[in-house]
Amino acid sequence: MTVPITPQKTIETRLLARSLADFRTHSRMDMVFGGRVLPGAGALEITELCGARTRSAANLRVRAGAGLGGKALMLARPVSVSNYLSAEGISHVYDHAVRPEALETIAVLPIMVDRVPRLVVYLATRAQVGLGDRWFDSFTPLVRRLERDIAVEDEVRRRLALMQAPAVPESAPSLVSRAELQDIARELAELAGQIKDDALRARVEAVRRRCAPAPGPAAPAAPAMLRPREIDVLQEVAQGLSNREIAQALGLLPNTVKSYLKTAMRKLHAHNRVQAILVARQSGLIR
Repeated sequence: MTVPITPQKTIETRLLARSLADFRTHSRMDMVFGGRVLPGAGALEITELCGARTRSAANLRVRAGAGLGGKALMLARPVSVSNYLSAEGISHVYDHAVRPEALETIAVLPIMVDRVPRLVVYLATRAQVGLGDRWFDSFTPLVRRLERDIAVEDEVRRRLALMQAPAVPESAPSLVSRAELQDIARELAELAGQIKDDALRARVEAVRRRCAPAPGPAAPAAPAMLRPREIDVLQEVAQGLSNREIAQALGLLPNTVKSYLKTAMRKLHAHNRVQAILVARQSGLIR
């Protein structure tokens, strides 16, 4: 069970909260927790707990270079210990938070976006186990997905800030052409299709409508039926998986996945993967 700690969450911590259960299932660890890196990367604040017995780590602020998490933050790479309380090479200023949970083996994964640490994920168990390179490598898809989601949110916030700048008087010459507004609207539509957060997606859609207020020609209606495998592939695409990952998930060849996707896009009159997801969702074909 994931335990929320703070009533107000940033977009980063909401993404982390949604991902913790996946990290715990994949790692088979007793406890998974973490939080966002504060501006300036001088510290991180633990805001999410999954599998905790106590609240000893709740709202704990970890300085860069201090403790195991601070070491991972400072080095910007994963670190681990198999016996935390007796481990050398780390400071033990946060033992008061670890001891009540009886944690022994702990691994820490920093989540980096454009080489800047944004989140830190702790994976911990109450037994001593050995963790090798293959174990750490197995988390690459989860880490990459979280990094990609944060990058998408960053781009959305950047565009929202640009679009919400003070409007110029009607008498002033237009700074943005109609064609440019249409391009912005299309990009916002693509970004909206990648956003999992409902509230943020609604804001992006509202701004997109402001960019293209005039109704255009109606889009061709989606077909009444797609083949089951085409729907399966679109559903996996909507989760952000690559063709190779989809092939592994569905037991298909990558070229077969590509063929299904190409056919589905043609039927949906979509020019790219993101547009196909949007049309399929609007038509109720996928969630």
